[in-house]
Amino acid sequence: MRILLFGADGQLGTDLHRLLRERGDEVVPSVETELDICRTAGVERLIDSVSPAVVINTTAYHKLEDCDLRPEIAFAVNATAVRGLARACHTKGCLLVHFSTDYVFDGTKGAAYSECDKPNPVNVYGVSKLAGEHLIAFTAERYFIVRTSGLYGLAGSAGKGGNFVENMLKRAAAVDTVRVVDDQVLTPTYTVDLAEMVSRIIRTGHYGLYHVTSEGQCSWYEFTREFFRLQGVTTTLLPVTTDQFPSPVKRPAFSVLSKERLRSVGLGSMPTWQDALSRYLRSRQR
Repeated sequence: MRILLFGADGQLGTDLHRLLRERGDEVVPSVETELDICRTAGVERLIDSVSPAVVINTTAYHKLEDCDLRPEIAFAVNATAVRGLARACHTKGCLLVHFSTDYVFDGTKGAAYSECDKPNPVNVYGVSKLAGEHLIAFTAERYFIVRTSGLYGLAGSAGKGGNFVENMLKRAAAVDTVRVVDDQVLTPTYTVDLAEMVSRIIRTGHYGLYHVTSEGQCSWYEFTREFFRLQGVTTTLLPVTTDQFPSPVKRPAFSVLSKERLRSVGLGSMPTWQDALSRYLRSRQR
């Protein structure tokens, strides 16, 4: 398949680019320095010139504090630009693949969220991503919306200056004590595993919304404790509550995603977060 990949140099985009090419797909990469996804006319021209069967969008404005301070940019990137992309795909008959987030939920359910649960975001980022989901469903004929959470990969996240694992390892090397919240529970997800599942999903005709994360759940503290253990980090690690890290941005306390849709269409399960983390750490050492 010919695939146009937006955000090809990002954390997820890098793994998608590599894996899809290994699967024999023809991947045409697009990076932000070459084309701003908010420039709808340029996006339309690129889709016209490439004539892809599939368009994958990994771009997003995801700095939580900045989204609250600059909601106009969050909605421009996460909603308005996505609508333009969906419209262009609909016009050209392309399949659209777009990524969303666990932050469309408020975290009060107390159990894993399925694709059928009603979203209720608690911050501007979540609202803007949910708006993008609705605009795709309203505009596009064939699409996959993939909600995921806590992404980490070898390419890091340019918008965040690295990923959570790398940032915590750097911090551990610089200070005597690291404090991490223990009351925000989710499922961190390795971008290699997400890319692998997306490669499988796009070859089905089962369009719509999917939750794709690693299996299991943990708090950020439990996640950190595990990769500190695997890396032999001896820096003191302390669990703290969200209240001890005052922030103007509210975050869901429990945003684990169930993967009922994957199982219902026969795509099976994802690796556990522990297995994924172990493989990531081995890969970064290589």
